[in-house]
Amino acid sequence: MTQSKGSDAPVFAMRLSLWTGVVMLVAKSGAWLLTGSSAIFSDALESIIHLAAVAFASFSLWLSRRPANERFHYGYERITFFSAGFEGALIAAAAVAIIVTAIYKWMQGLQLEALGLGALITLAAGLLNGGLGWYLIRTGRRNNSIILIANGQHVFTDCWTSLGVIVGLLLVMVTGWKPFDPICAILMAVNILWSGGKLMWTSARGLLDYADPDTEKQLRARLAKLADELGVEYHELKLRETGGRVLVELHLLFPDQMPIVQAHAMATQVEAELAGCLDRPVEIITHLEGKDDHEERHPRRR
Repeated sequence: MTQSKGSDAPVFAMRLSLWTGVVMLVAKSGAWLLTGSSAIFSDALESIIHLAAVAFASFSLWLSRRPANERFHYGYERITFFSAGFEGALIAAAAVAIIVTAIYKWMQGLQLEALGLGALITLAAGLLNGGLGWYLIRTGRRNNSIILIANGQHVFTDCWTSLGVIVGLLLVMVTGWKPFDPICAILMAVNILWSGGKLMWTSARGLLDYADPDTEKQLRARLAKLADELGVEYHELKLRETGGRVLVELHLLFPDQMPIVQAHAMATQVEAELAGCLDRPVEIITHLEGKDDHEERHPRRR
């Protein structure tokens, strides 16, 4: 059984993220042109990467909501994992570019101007991204959208980057030692690289059909109670995440003398009960088997 796709909240959240990304890019680029700061440049460059990632995430969200068809029997939801990996790879690439640029500008000689105004612009952008990141992650969790969660984590990374930039600029203004600027840029790049790596790992786990232990624990706990209540047995439990749903397969063992109509009704009850024990859409496939001679027919199964 499959539950509904959810509301239009993810679509609105993604559009908001896209337009906010445009505003952030313009603001940070302006701050960099005013100051010549390596740290602000790193922030602006990350915003360019972020905007490209949000554009791809928007497309992925649209594609993931399309229904299954004769060519894609399970729908398009697994694009969500690819989207998270793509966003993570872009983040990592931006981090490397920031480190290289900061070191290059440091070696060439640092020229910094209008640091106060640049810091104010960066602070405003960082606070706005912090609020947006919180909203995206909350909406993503409520709607079980990995795309929105990944995008929200990226926006939060952008927020922390901006705050790190401000720290660097304040240190330069207080101490007069300009290398604080590229040093903070490099430190923020390391943080960005870590965030990108986590997103790529999330993507890889999803594409490799990683079975979430917490989800499996919930399913097995409910199955144990149902099996005891209905007097049936089960095995071969398997699950996979699609990015929007959980696909579950299991075998149910019934007494050989039980009519198929009754066994099917009990299997339908099991499916309904299992689907209700998780907080996201579930699709369950049950395979009905006879219990009395099961070991003889399938000697290798446990």
